[in-house]
Amino acid sequence: MNEHGPFSIPENVYVSQHPLVQHKLALMRSHFTESRKFRMLLREISLLLFYEASQDIPVAPLTVQTPIDRCPGFEISVRVGLMAVLRAGIGMAEAILDILPAVPVWHIGIYRDHETLEPVTYYDNPPSQEDIDLTFVLDPMLATGGTAVEAIDILKEYWGASRIKFLGIIAAPQGIRTLLKAHPDVSIHLAAIDSHLNDQGYIVPGLGDAGDRQFDT
Repeated sequence: MNEHGPFSIPENVYVSQHPLVQHKLALMRSHFTESRKFRMLLREISLLLFYEASQDIPVAPLTVQTPIDRCPGFEISVRVGLMAVLRAGIGMAEAILDILPAVPVWHIGIYRDHETLEPVTYYDNPPSQEDIDLTFVLDPMLATGGTAVEAIDILKEYWGASRIKFLGIIAAPQGIRTLLKAHPDVSIHLAAIDSHLNDQGYIVPGLGDAGDRQFDT
């Protein structure tokens, strides 16, 4: 499972260099960061990454009436949706809903079998909206890549999603390769790319299990 060879970052993979992201990521990784603080850091990093990943969202002009006069402005001109991979993606979705409260959220439950390391879907209840122009798939960890591929397979099949971005905190090179091999049209936005996976499929050095650390389980 260990892959220590050189890894060249593909052109559609974006790793944030923002000082706040890197500072908060170091705190988030720490074994001594308790769950309440971990959830707060996940929320803050998710907002910063989403800010960077959403810079190319199309906008349309409109006119706004201020208390003084009318002035030109802009509004988002596409329909945005979120797919949160349970459990770990919940905190990311809640953060983004603070700034885009009207977007639909698709919660999908996928876990990784500890023996085979293959994804197993256990919950899938899509919203009624199927006319989404841009979907963000939210999962803090991109490890083997199997969960992300399964989620995007389902998203494309049921929503017919044509433009998808994966938003995560940490990835392993193997996960990036697996995701881009299955879905080369998906862009990946991260806070860090780590060294490799261990024999249990965990990212090294990583931050542990993001779901367990969020919910203190």
